[in-house]
Amino acid sequence: MKQSTKTFFGLVAIYAVLAAASIYFPQINSNFVQQSLPAAKSIMALAIFGVIIIAYGGLGFLGLKLASKISIPDILDKSVSNKQRFVLSGIAGAACGIILIIADNILNRFNGIGHFAHPDFPVSILAAISAAIGEEIIFRLFFISFWTWLISKIILRGKFQNKIFWAISVFSAIAFGIAHYPAIMYLYGFSSFAAMPLALHAELIALNGLIGIVAAYFYKKSGYLGAVSVHLWADIIWHVFYGFFV
Repeated sequence: MKQSTKTFFGLVAIYAVLAAASIYFPQINSNFVQQSLPAAKSIMALAIFGVIIIAYGGLGFLGLKLASKISIPDILDKSVSNKQRFVLSGIAGAACGIILIIADNILNRFNGIGHFAHPDFPVSILAAISAAIGEEIIFRLFFISFWTWLISKIILRGKFQNKIFWAISVFSAIAFGIAHYPAIMYLYGFSSFAAMPLALHAELIALNGLIGIVAAYFYKKSGYLGAVSVHLWADIIWHVFYGFFV
């Protein structure tokens, strides 16, 4: 097994363990009512662990294989420096986190819910690591790689790969924003998308979309770990540091 493959499955294992462990902690700010679980915590933790290993591991492994076919750097590609893979991407992610904080302080009076909720500290650290690994598997490593490969390599036979990559990246960023809707609807009691204020729709799509586009840029330049670094530092600034004070 290649070292990059071992690294990937090591990250999936970390994600699975953290996600399973998080079931034993409050999932969101303690000001919100915590709903009862449908099964014992041990059963829920085991189920979460298994789903992540099988589903995220399988989709991510497929994404790794397809990424190499659309010129995305390997996880441990020696042509990509650690400065680009971790430092520059981390700075970009932190900048995204700062933008989210500024936007939250401006838009909270218009979005109908006020300031966004954050996981309690130190669960926020687990959430930041888990989201960075897991969501980048789905929305960058698999989604972008699969659709870019399918459309550019298979349907169009190698044409317009760069343009298709960015078109798919935009769709991925939008999907990434929409993926946050269920949590918002659950926390704030919205019965449907239509019940959510228009300003809240715009904020969710625009701000999550920003992270999605920046992560896609570093995914293309630095590979999966570059995207993870962007997402991780955005969430550390947004959920861990800012969430600690609001």
